Amino acid sequence: MKIVIVGAGEVGQHLAKLLSAEGQDITLVDKDADRLARIDSNYNLMTRVGSPTSFTTLREARAGSSDLFIAVTPYEEKNLIACQIASSLGAKRTVARIDNFEYLNQANRAFFAARGVDHLIYPEVLAASEIRTALRRTWARQWFELHNGEIILAGVKLYDGCQLIGHKLRELSGLLQGAHVSAITRRHSTIIPGGNDIIEPADIVYFTITPDAIDHLRQVCDKHDTKVRNVMIMGGTRIAIRLADMLSDEYKIKIIDNNPEICRVLPGKCPGCEIIHGDGRDNDLLIEEGIEGMDAFIALSDSSETNILACLSAKEFGVNKTIAEVENIQFISEAEGLNIGTVINKKLLASSRIFQIMLAIDSESSKFLSLADAEVAEIEVKEGAKITKAPIKDLKFPGEMTIGGLVRDGKGMLVNGLTQIMPGDFVTVFCLSGNVHKIERLFN
Repeated sequence: MKIVIVGAGEVGQHLAKLLSAEGQDITLVDKDADRLARIDSNYNLMTRVGSPTSFTTLREARAGSSDLFIAVTPYEEKNLIACQIASSLGAKRTVARIDNFEYLNQANRAFFAARGVDHLIYPEVLAASEIRTALRRTWARQWFELHNGEIILAGVKLYDGCQLIGHKLRELSGLLQGAHVSAITRRHSTIIPGGNDIIEPADIVYFTITPDAIDHLRQVCDKHDTKVRNVMIMGGTRIAIRLADMLSDEYKIKIIDNNPEICRVLPGKCPGCEIIHGDGRDNDLLIEEGIEGMDAFIALSDSSETNILACLSAKEFGVNKTIAEVENIQFISEAEGLNIGTVINKKLLASSRIFQIMLAIDSESSKFLSLADAEVAEIEVKEGAKITKAPIKDLKFPGEMTIGGLVRDGKGMLVNGLTQIMPGDFVTVFCLSGNVHKIERLFN
């Protein structure tokens, strides 16, 4: 697949890295020649120096022959114009990163489609949605619902005392009724496990489950589901604003920011929320504002390090659920090792959505979700696909991937070696990063 990415900032670089690892034909466009030179030496891709809104530049980048054109510069207007130009040149699909929430309104979709902008991505909205889910499932580190919740992917950190620890996976089939261990994150890496792998303390285990198995899984993981009512947010950022818009009717929210200008405008953008001017790292201020009575603390400042430390402080004050925005991907595994709670990363969320589009899956019924070094996809099985030719036990799956479950006729179910996958099934697949092309071969 030929993909043109406009904008070599953090999101563009991360996408280029992921997609080039998949063996895709990538061209990265940016005005900064030095930045492109540094990227060109590290990744398997082409680069082009030039303006993202220049017809000449986009023609030279072969945007007109691209299967997917992605505009992720920091400037919304340039992204929308670049997509319109690429579409006029012949690009098959276009994606624009935006920062105007109004543009996501379903009623406005036809306006953008008519102008050659097929998909809009607002990373801050994706992040706010992830946080909302984390607040509703406090016992899980990550929670993904696929196909209207018929299949659920739950990432749970396990500690000493959990009855799953110390056992081979093949020994747990009776205990894990309605659940399948699909992946394990352990000491900075992700494992696609086999029956002889043993669960260790501090593992983050990714379970594929059906809805009727949720309570049973929580119990065997030795977890408690805490009701969240009071929420404190550090940082009046765009994520905080979108989150307040989603949750202000559901929770009592207090936002702390040390910028007086931001504090002056937040009441108009976050009605119903209490706004505090002050430093969220100041323990005395936190105590004064009732940190010890909070059910959740969410750190959304511009500094990953500050967010990690703030969540550690909140844990010391007894806050049950802590969530940190960690935009430095290299910090994610360290943050999880420090037990700061749920980690949110906009680049991974944006990449997940774009991978979904790249796989040409119906965006209303399928998802592609990126972890730090692994992915999980829900893919519709087409007529004649290789994966339908035999029961799972007779298919040769790469060691870097596993099937967690499937949805058939609207009903979620787990799979075993005797399962025969059928056309029309929606199959949940885990794989290590760089192996999407292997998934495509099975499902084509």
